[in-house]
Amino acid sequence: MSIELNNPLFEKLGMKYPIIQGGMAWAGTGRLAGAVSEAGGLGIIGTGYWKADKVREEIKRARAITDKPFGVNVMLLSRHIREVFDVIIEEGVRVVATGAGDPSPFIDELHAHGILVIPVIPSVGLAKMMEKKGVDAVVAEGMESGGHIGMLTTMTLVPQVVDAVNIPVIAAGGIADGRGAAAAFMLGASGIQMGTRFLASEESEVHPDFKAAVIKAKDIDTLVTGELLGNRARVLKTKMSKNFVKQERFEIQKEKPDAAAIEELENGALRRAVLDGNKEDGAFMAGQISGMIHELKPVASILDDVWTQATDLMGNNK
Repeated sequence: MSIELNNPLFEKLGMKYPIIQGGMAWAGTGRLAGAVSEAGGLGIIGTGYWKADKVREEIKRARAITDKPFGVNVMLLSRHIREVFDVIIEEGVRVVATGAGDPSPFIDELHAHGILVIPVIPSVGLAKMMEKKGVDAVVAEGMESGGHIGMLTTMTLVPQVVDAVNIPVIAAGGIADGRGAAAAFMLGASGIQMGTRFLASEESEVHPDFKAAVIKAKDIDTLVTGELLGNRARVLKTKMSKNFVKQERFEIQKEKPDAAAIEELENGALRRAVLDGNKEDGAFMAGQISGMIHELKPVASILDDVWTQATDLMGNNK
């Protein structure tokens, strides 16, 4: 199957595969994003709560690996949002993916600098709103994904979003191989996004214990934290995550923590998992497809294997 899957964005970006690497905070480094783009996908640097200097550093790391376009994922809850966008514009990044907020205040500015805007959305309503605001595409992400999630599954969300909007829809959540990719295209998606699969790549810089935990995981080895905070996130089952859920269920929280407290909780716990492999205090954000991952592979092999299997299944080996 050719790249012509109702998504001219991929052709504009010179991609070989209609596959995007999810912008995972701390895990989506410049090295990983650069490797994905160089191999023919679209790599995404995950900024999380990073400050501008760290974002610039990772952009430069990606550029040292590839001269092909890559993107930066911006979490709109971050208190550093303005300075991060300034760096993205100054560095001439081609794609901005957004999550955890409304990117509309920045869309016109980003477009004026030739930057494509692709928000991650968990519902039809948000997809329609983003289309009206003028985004270039949406990532319809099901709750099978690792990290922050909505309430709908990929199988139910993607076709409803496809029917509701006239911009490209990229499917995410629960996709780890060509079978998942082919299913997404049958649902009407014009591209796919994978995050967890790239955690277990040779170019991924997450701690070896994090990689080992993903490879060791079984189908039921994730859970969702943050139900009471209204900030749902899927993580691997560890001592830390199981205790966190117990506290949520059995303690009455009288008031929500402020933005700084949430930032410290999330950023600190995720950093401890990604950088230190700390199973006692770290949040190992990973999706339900962890149980399908059994070995480390180079990014180029992951992309080629997924697309070869998908095109075989769809009966078109062009």
